[in-house]
Amino acid sequence: MSKTALLTLGRLPKALELARALKGAGCRVVVAEPFGWHVCKPSTAVDRSVQVTAPNTNTQQYLDDLMRVISEERVDIVVPVSEEALHAARLKPFLPAHVSIFSPGQAQLLRFHDKLEFAHIASSYDLDVPETFFAGDPAAVALSQVYDHIIKPVHSCSGIGVEHRIKGTTLNISPAGPDCVVQAFVPGRHVSSFSVAHEGREIVTVLYEGTVFCGTVAVCFTRIDKLKPVNDWITRFIDRSGYSGFISFDFIVSDEGRAWAIECNPRATSGVHFLNNADLARAILQPSIGLPIRFKKTQSFQQSYTTLTEAYRHILRPREFLARMKHLFSARDAVWSTRDPMPFLLMTPMSWNILKPAMFSGISLGEAATRDIAWFGAGSKPRGAETGKVSQHGVSHDK
Repeated sequence: MSKTALLTLGRLPKALELARALKGAGCRVVVAEPFGWHVCKPSTAVDRSVQVTAPNTNTQQYLDDLMRVISEERVDIVVPVSEEALHAARLKPFLPAHVSIFSPGQAQLLRFHDKLEFAHIASSYDLDVPETFFAGDPAAVALSQVYDHIIKPVHSCSGIGVEHRIKGTTLNISPAGPDCVVQAFVPGRHVSSFSVAHEGREIVTVLYEGTVFCGTVAVCFTRIDKLKPVNDWITRFIDRSGYSGFISFDFIVSDEGRAWAIECNPRATSGVHFLNNADLARAILQPSIGLPIRFKKTQSFQQSYTTLTEAYRHILRPREFLARMKHLFSARDAVWSTRDPMPFLLMTPMSWNILKPAMFSGISLGEAATRDIAWFGAGSKPRGAETGKVSQHGVSHDK
């Protein structure tokens, strides 16, 4: 008998990837999404799409809506997708006995999402992280005078509100803004990862890096070979934490080859596009089996509409324009499928709830896609932290 899988988001290409994987495994796929229109809605991989309250509009109503969908649709497994996972994981202790959730409990997710606490946890595992302090700590002031540094909200996502400052700059943090951390800047190569784990065992890890960006969000990304310092770091973290579910990290690999983790994203990211769909679905539905997950043959994926837009934005800079056009013609679109073409063909209208605020309210695509679902701290709401330069420490590969 086939299972019914509930995805708790449908607006992002990674949600569509998960829907197609689960559908290919014989699941009935239901999507719960605050937006009425989203990229998963016209997909043949989705059997039903249900509009729910956004967690940052009314968290309790959001959870009640999910529980109602679970009951009405006879859901067997809940699969959180992106930033909403930090809210959806709260359901774990309240789910019926026959319903599983592919996620840790909320407490562990929140600890890893917190930029300061994550640094403390990784350090306790004897893993490398840059020096990181709460902005109100005198140690943060001392660090800012000695090192170039990064300032970012404790609960930031999609690179929102991240600033790169040079050493000696006065550490001036607005008290009206979100709580922030100060982190020593580490020069080097920016590498992102995506892993699937079960009870502390790493099932698969893919490493990748962005090649074309829209603001802070990578819209074209390429899989890279294993980097031993990075892979060893991830394996140790998953083992020591006993983690289960999707987990992602951002690293800086120094010129000396040392891997420094700059933050943790305890959810799916764009790395999911590189995984074989049948193997991915099996890992979600039967994680205890622990069979390896193969990579797809495709080395590069993109969101081609946005890559094209970024190319035209640089049309007066021939070198940058040609570089982006090269990626446009060499990378595979993450949404396009000959068997399921409508999400790609209807991408613009289905993404209007993201495009509209980005076009007319002056916010980034990353913020427009996450401001109603991301975790900004208990009882808090997103605050516009769009000023400041974005450094490699604020680059996001997860849309």
